[in-house]
Amino acid sequence: MKDSSPNAEEHGGLTIALSKGRILQDALPLLARAGVRPMQDPSRSRKLVLTTNQPDLRLLVVRAQDVPTYVEYGAADIGIAGKDVMMEYRGDGLYEPLDLNIACCRLVVAGRPGTPLGSPRLRVATKYVHTTRRYFAAQGIQAEVIKLYGSMELAPLMGLADVIVDLVDTGNTLRANGLAALAHVADISSQLVVNKAAMKMKHARIKRLIAKLARAVRD
Repeated sequence: MKDSSPNAEEHGGLTIALSKGRILQDALPLLARAGVRPMQDPSRSRKLVLTTNQPDLRLLVVRAQDVPTYVEYGAADIGIAGKDVMMEYRGDGLYEPLDLNIACCRLVVAGRPGTPLGSPRLRVATKYVHTTRRYFAAQGIQAEVIKLYGSMELAPLMGLADVIVDLVDTGNTLRANGLAALAHVADISSQLVVNKAAMKMKHARIKRLIAKLARAVRD
């Protein structure tokens, strides 16, 4: 378990880490239904630490992949992160008490239609290296995993890889590049994640917020 940062301790309230983009857009209405509203418009403000209508609660805007790290190391008490990020994250200092059912999509294996997934020396391009290795190992398929950070669809088109593992929402980008989903890896939605030490030290405050968010999800 990592020690809480001095800044988090000095703040004394709760800090929620979340990322810009779709998760932020979907999380703000959910937080509002739970009674939490930022005092500045995150889409217009350049600030990365946002105060809210609750004096003891602030929002921290970070990269999606960094949310669990900020939470585990105590710079934030709580985070909102995609299940894809949590599947890839290798830390152990977190609870995942609530599926927020926002920013939903799928993690899939994709490639040219008809690409055989059981072929020897299958090459897979992805940014989800650990998740991809686990998935193909569970299928009994030997795969060479190549890490990429973006433009995954190019990999099969340019011969870098046979298939990719990536997030898919509508599938329009795959179809536009002559690719198709070949196998389903996981359903993805955003999760509430909580620092284990914060859950003990700020138990009542965090449990109240979880209960409010759970009601907001149901509504």
